[in-house]
Amino acid sequence: MMALRAHARGRPEQLVYEPAPAPVPGPGEALVAVHAAAITFAELSWDLSWTSRDGRDRTPVIPAHEVSGIVAGLGPGAGRVAIGEEVYGLIDFDRDGAAAEYVTLPAACLAARPRTGSHAEAATLPLAALTAWQALADYAALEPGGQVLVQGGAGVGSYAVQLAAILGGTVTATGYARQRDFVLGLGATTFLASGAGADAGYQSVAPAGFDVVIDTVGGAVLDASYRLTRRGGRLVTLGTPPSADKAAALGVLATFFVVTPDAAELERLAELVDGGRLRPVVSQTFPLRDGRRAFESAATPHPPG
Repeated sequence: MMALRAHARGRPEQLVYEPAPAPVPGPGEALVAVHAAAITFAELSWDLSWTSRDGRDRTPVIPAHEVSGIVAGLGPGAGRVAIGEEVYGLIDFDRDGAAAEYVTLPAACLAARPRTGSHAEAATLPLAALTAWQALADYAALEPGGQVLVQGGAGVGSYAVQLAAILGGTVTATGYARQRDFVLGLGATTFLASGAGADAGYQSVAPAGFDVVIDTVGGAVLDASYRLTRRGGRLVTLGTPPSADKAAALGVLATFFVVTPDAAELERLAELVDGGRLRPVVSQTFPLRDGRRAFESAATPHPPG
């Protein structure tokens, strides 16, 4: 098969489009013919993109851990899906990804992809939308009527904005001024442009602080997020672990987590897409042979998604 691979740890310049051995499904695994894979710009900086969980080097590696495709084979004992079924799923980060013509992953991690839309649209969901769902439903325990702040509403945050609204939250989101119409179109009721004047905007929306804050940005934005969360509220960070001391001092429940594959939650997301309530957001598409250029596009202005 053809694949996008890196033979040494590094940045996108290490990625090469080349022939690679086709994977064979092991016990409990499915072989998926890849129709679309999604990338995360930061994944080449993650240790698990390059190593096994016990630290052993895995190079050459194949990136892209969100997949939409068709089941082409099943290993011994693999259930849940059938050959020929259109599926999507999240691939664990310590195994080869889907920037290839075929990929294997546990069949239990796969779900029927949304019936509406394309494979490319489906492939945007297993990491980004599942992260947003787990942040809001599993970790923040968002309740209807809750005041939600999404820091960075145009990337992973584009799904956090939509899902927070679907779960009944009143959503405020931040971003660059040029992203205002896009983010408000996702279901946010208030948009605050990053930079000068933002503090006054936060205070006018939620004077006592937000019930839930989802931080997708990190750095100085995370530092500011503690005081924007009400006492007893929940701050969920997606980039780096929060400061336990800062959270404790302000009475905030702060959590960092790494998304995990969950077929049942993927089924729920597919239902929301098919019901017209959740909109997949595709930023850009590239043919597999140009996968390196897809990673390099992180350094240049690109559409939200």
